[in-house]
Amino acid sequence: MSRVRTRPTRDDTRDKLFEAAARVFERDGIGGASIEAIAAEAGFTRGAFYSNFKSKDELIFAMLEDHVEQSFRRNMEILARHTNLDDFIAALKTMDRGRQDPLARSPLLHIEMILFVARAEKRRPELAKRLRARRKLIADIVEATLKDNGRGETLNPPWMASVVLALEDGFRLHRLIDPETTPADSFLRAITDLRRRTGLASDSGSS
Repeated sequence: MSRVRTRPTRDDTRDKLFEAAARVFERDGIGGASIEAIAAEAGFTRGAFYSNFKSKDELIFAMLEDHVEQSFRRNMEILARHTNLDDFIAALKTMDRGRQDPLARSPLLHIEMILFVARAEKRRPELAKRLRARRKLIADIVEATLKDNGRGETLNPPWMASVVLALEDGFRLHRLIDPETTPADSFLRAITDLRRRTGLASDSGSS
């Protein structure tokens, strides 16, 4: 009986290229990483790379977009199960952010890719588009939790989303610079503190 050979799907190939690119970028830096090295790391040919992406820049944009989409999906899945803010934050603490998302696993790579895109003026609109998507995601979560707590008109969800993202990016950078005094859960601890100070704490006053 002959064996049936299965070819990887386009999504499988892209995922492997994302993972390979993340490893090569971390090892060689984005500027020093070649398409050949990324393809070889993934176990593909140069042609396989070009059948999915026209350039290294397009790959980077795709990785950032995939990261935003995965973040959105994970957070909305948690929000569907936990509309109470305390429960939502607790679920975030235990969420496996790095599974199938190389940018979530490596804060250094995440920041390096953002800086790479931001340095080129023509690329900034694409980066801004992804920032707005992240901001809207957080704003939707804030709005949902405000309604759940009966405080739908006390705060501005879009502005709160900007504050939350600034905290996340800031703590990510601080942890890279000084991990000894910046625990891995600093961001979520800050969100808990912000929740208390903005009146979003649960009536029971739990942490």
